[in-house]
This record gives sequence, structure tokens and C-alpha cells, in this order.
Amino acid sequence: MSSFDVTTARQHFPALKQDQVFLDNAGGSQTLGDVIDSITQYLSKTNVQLGASYHTSATSTTKYGEGYKSAAKYINAGEDEIVIGASTTQLFMNLASALKFQDGDEIILSKLDHEANVDPWFVLADRLKLKIKWWVSDKPELKLTPENLKPLLSNKVKFVACTHVSNILGGIHDVKAIAEAVHSVGALLCVDGVSYAPHRQIDVKALGVDFYAFSWYKVYGPHVAILYASSAAQEHVKPLGHFFNPTKTLEDKIGFAGSCYEAVQAIPQITAYVSSVGFDAITAHEGRLQAILLEFLNSRDDITVLGTASADSKDRVPTVSFVVKGLSSRKVVEEAEKVSNYGFRWGTFYSNRLCDEVLGLDKEGVVRVSMVHYNTEDEIKGVVEVLKKVLP
Repeated sequence: MSSFDVTTARQHFPALKQDQVFLDNAGGSQTLGDVIDSITQYLSKTNVQLGASYHTSATSTTKYGEGYKSAAKYINAGEDEIVIGASTTQLFMNLASALKFQDGDEIILSKLDHEANVDPWFVLADRLKLKIKWWVSDKPELKLTPENLKPLLSNKVKFVACTHVSNILGGIHDVKAIAEAVHSVGALLCVDGVSYAPHRQIDVKALGVDFYAFSWYKVYGPHVAILYASSAAQEHVKPLGHFFNPTKTLEDKIGFAGSCYEAVQAIPQITAYVSSVGFDAITAHEGRLQAILLEFLNSRDDITVLGTASADSKDRVPTVSFVVKGLSSRKVVEEAEKVSNYGFRWGTFYSNRLCDEVLGLDKEGVVRVSMVHYNTEDEIKGVVEVLKKVLP
């Protein structure tokens, strides 16, 4: 597509033909038709063990390799620097089981993160007897910055974990600047890119990160995830595979018996589609969507937008969360569902430390409306009208 046309984009997603408006995309996007077809064809014709010399196995092995090559190119990584696995949480758990540090080293974790980028490092700290330090930021914008990180840094810190974009707040963190601050004390940076990946191009080399992960099922694909570890960072990774297996690549080290064949070989369909649309077009369209919703939310004295209230695409992605004074988040969603076919959600979305300890919310958390490029301006104008009906 030389210029973005949402009607054309929507034709690539079979699920969008249903009578449902999908505004829970931060929990999982809809799947490209080309991905569905690719997986069906693979399972129908080439679903065999990799690495054999007979024709079908050779074909399957080639398709699997093409999936890894496409995934690596998509984030500007080497094929030996990535592994594809069941989920971002699982890949971080694998990494936590493999990292090597010294007794008494310190790690820094963020309270703005999804638990996927917190709990694995508790496992790591417990295993190696590391000290945990917490990284938070001031309200109302709640941004992780080099400035609010630096007071925590010292030569004892060996590992820092943070999110590129909070799955509740939607604000974009300056990961490149954070990486520079982390590296200034010789530590490693691990970034959860799950909520960033559907909206912006990822270049792990330009960001300067040591570890980076996201889930393909949030980027129009099947339920698998990718983890990047730079060649230098892999010096801190102990291989976990069978003793007789190779240990050269990240997949060798922590991949465990190969990635999901049918999902991996479908990744080129995702990268081809996203490249054809282009992130400039995606960003511009999504900026218009979030502006419609935020203009309404910011106009109401009884609504608090959590994180940045800005609609500027330089500041945020179109994952917008809010609370309503005097009305529970659950009630807002349930009332909206009674009068519409709009699918958005209430809750804490696995960011319990953020909701409980930083935002001080009750157990019902926030109302979250999460948009992607296949949503239309009319859909977002529609959700505004729905909210007008159900709010006091």
C-alpha cells in the first residue's frame, strides 16, 4: 500500500467480518488471513520433524529457517541472536534460568511493568541471591527516564528490566537513552516490547538493548513470542539444552526442542504485511484514532486518563486507560456491553504492581481501550457515543 487505506487493511483480517468491534488489541490482535492460510498449508502438507533428508522434511526445514530469518531481519538482529518460544513470559523465564551473575549483585525492576518482566527476575534473584531495587516514576505521566533511573545505578547493578510501553499507560519510554544510562555502569538492559511492537518499528541495534522480547500474537500472528539477546549479552547466558546439542545460537542455548514449527514458518507473512503497510502510515492513522478518544476523555471532569493525557504519537501508542469517578471500571464495561458490540475491558492486565502500589486502584483496575491500525475512526467515534450513554 503506497498510502494507508483502512478499508483495504481490514480485508486482510477474516475476524473483522464479524459483528464485533475489537478494542482489546493490547491483549491480542486479530490474525492475518495469510498467516491462517500459511499455518493450514503447513499442517496439511509439511508437518514433519525437521532435519531429515527426505523431501518433505527438507521443505519443512527450509520454511522454518525462513521464519527465523524473517523474524531476525524484522528487528535488525542476527539469526543467532533470537529465539522464538511460547510467550514473552516463558522466554523471560528461560532467560532467567540461564543468566549468570555473582552473589550480591543488584538488579533493578520497574513497578510500571507487566508481571512478565518482573516475576522471572524474582526467580533469577532468588536463584543467585541478588538484591532487587525498585524503579518508579512520579505521577501524573508516570514515565521511566534516565533521570529517575540514575539514582538507583551503581557498579553493583548488573541487570535492569523495563517496558518499552506500559500495557496500561501507553506512554513510550526512551529506551535508547535508558540503555545508555544502564551501560554507563556496565549493566545489561532487558526490555519488554510487547505493547510497543504492534505500533512502531523495532531496531534492537539502534536501541542499544541487550535483551528485547515481544509476542507475535499482538502483531497479527500466532501465539508465539520472540526474544533477542545480543551476541555480547549471550556471554552471560549458560546453555540449558541437552549436553550433546549445539550451543552456538540463542535458540541452541534456551530454545528447548525447537520452536513451534507451524507458527515460525508463518512469520514471513506477518513481516511482509507490516512492511507493505509501513509504520509511518500506521502511526499516522493510530494517532488520529487516539486523538478522538482522548479528546472526549480529557473533556470530562469525572474521568482520569492514566499516564500521559497527550494524543501526540511521539508520546504514546493507542492503548488508553482511564477511571471514572464514582463508577467502577467493571461497571463501565458491563454497561457498554449491554448497549453495543464494542469489545474493550476492565482490570489490571497483569500490571498489578502498577495498579495496586503506584496508582492505588481497587481490584477492578482500569477501563482499557486498545486500538490498532485496522480500527476505524468511525469505530472510535462510536465508542465515544457508547461511553456518553453509560456514564453519568
